[in-house]
Formats: sequence, C-alpha cells, structure tokens
Amino acid sequence: MENHTKDSTMKVSSLNCIDLANDDLHHSVASLKQACLDCGFFYVINHGINEEFMDDVFEQSKKFFALPLEEKMKVLRNEKHRGYTPVLDEILDPKNQVNGDHKEGYYIGIEVPKDDPHWDRPFYGPNPWPDADVLPGWRETMEKYHQEALRVSKAIARLLALALDLDVEYFDRTEMLGKPIATMRLLRYQGISDPSKGIYACGAHSDFGMMTLLATDGVMGLQICKDKNATPQKWEYVPPIKGAFIVNLGDMLERWSNGFFKSTLHRVLGNGQERYSIPFFLEPNHDCLVECLPTCKSESELPKYPPIKCSTYLAQRYKDTHAELSIYHKET
Repeated sequence: MENHTKDSTMKVSSLNCIDLANDDLHHSVASLKQACLDCGFFYVINHGINEEFMDDVFEQSKKFFALPLEEKMKVLRNEKHRGYTPVLDEILDPKNQVNGDHKEGYYIGIEVPKDDPHWDRPFYGPNPWPDADVLPGWRETMEKYHQEALRVSKAIARLLALALDLDVEYFDRTEMLGKPIATMRLLRYQGISDPSKGIYACGAHSDFGMMTLLATDGVMGLQICKDKNATPQKWEYVPPIKGAFIVNLGDMLERWSNGFFKSTLHRVLGNGQERYSIPFFLEPNHDCLVECLPTCKSESELPKYPPIKCSTYLAQRYKDTHAELSIYHKET
C-alpha cells in the first residue's frame, strides 16, 4: 500500500454485498437501498456469469493490449465512442491531473448494423473489431460478455426500482432500458501514480450514466471518496472480491433520484503492477428524458435538477473528458 500514497489516513472501504440469488427480496432491496443512500457502491454476487468465462474475457483483453500500437491504432476510437483509446486520451480530473489517465481502453457498444433505422444515433452503430486473423474468437467472446453484463445490469435495475418505491419493471420500459445505450470498456492500467505530481492511473470522477458494473483482475487500485466536499478528501480502497462485481451508481441515477441516491467520486492509483478491469456502463435510451422520479419529489422536496435528454447529457460529458480525434489524424 505504501506505493500508492503517502496519506496515512488511507483505509479500505466496507461495502454492502447484494446476492442476486437471495430469495429474501425484502432483505436484498433494503441492503441495496442503504448502499445507494450511503455511497452508491456495492458488491454483487451470484450473478450467473461463471468464473471460467470471466477468465477467458480477461485473457482476450490482455491479448488485445499486447498487440503492437500500430495494430491497435487500426481500431482507434471513432466519433461514436467505439474502439481503442490510447494512453493519456482521457483526462477526468483536469484540476488535479497533469496530461491524462495512464490507461489504455477499448469501447464496445451494442452492435447496431448500418441498415438499422437508429444506427446514425450518436451512441449506436457498428463496432470496429480487431482483425479476426490477428485475434481469432475475440469478437465472439466480447459480444457474449456484453450480453451477459447487460442481463445482470437489468436485474440490478429491477432491484433499484424497488429501492426507489417504483414498480419492479419501471426501468424495463422501451424508453428507458428497452433499447439502452450500454457500453463496456476494456482497460489496462500501467505505471506508478503520484497524486502529489498530478499523475493518476485514472483521475477522480463520477460516472456519467445510470450504473456501472465493474469486473476486475484482483489487483488493488480503485478508491472512492464518500464526501467530495470534505477538506481534505478522504480516499478508501475498494478491495476486489473473487467472483463479485463492484457496482456503482452514475450521475443519471443521482439526477433521477433527486440526489437521494449517490453517484460517488472514484479514481484509480497504480502501484507499478499491470491492472486490468472491465467496466460496463448502463445508460437508458437515447431519447429518454432524465427527470426527477415521481417517488423522489414532494411539496417539500422539489426537483433539484432540470430534465435533460440522455444522449445530450452523455455527448457533453464525453466531449469534456476525451481528446479531440483530430489530434490522432494529425499524428498518422
């Protein structure tokens, strides 16, 4: 731990664990609600994705990042935010970071063919894929994982609906999660972080969407700050648990819930070990209007946030945090 930080107050966070196979629905919902009110981070177990398959997904991820840079740049991130993102492409905490995040990534969204009437939407469309001769079976593995992660995310969304005193299928509606924007991202972190010099594996941020389902390789690095307004900020490590997902709520759900459910600041510090993770970002339909839920407002609790269309909100957040694609075209 001493490689991570010089802050002697650093500690490990204790989070609630939600068992998706638990028959006691009331207990699961109560535990989830407590986690969402506290910090919006929790573990999920018994999600139905077996460990052998997860090991294969991580192995395939490592194979991609081990390719020469020239090969990876053939599938460079496009205007729909699909594909490869080089080191320093993203800067999530410009006030505290020098340059950008010391990580590489690869965005994969729902595959929407060009003959689909919605393919021209900002976050829909076909994915760029590495050459099948270079990485045989890679696309099939990633598409299968995307489907499985979406299934798990929707199961969690049903519990979230109950925790918000809504109908269990509230978020399943077509205009919400019926045709969602669901994006997974393969990540490889390298190097040693030094917050005193503005060097981070991943700068402090909150996630943009509804929720994030995070799979990790077991290497410590993720930290959360439960009170972003505290001076100084106190950061806690979130230890990975074998076979469990780490789940956190995003800014959209905080808006939906009128600030009751928390979208918490988090970051990643590198300690010199390679670290691989796969966040799966769940967001609603492009046209979904994110506005205060009926159960989260009253005469004494008026809506704190103006309504905003999902795609409008996401487009602005991506623009704020990613490098202009034109810089790569100048380099090539």
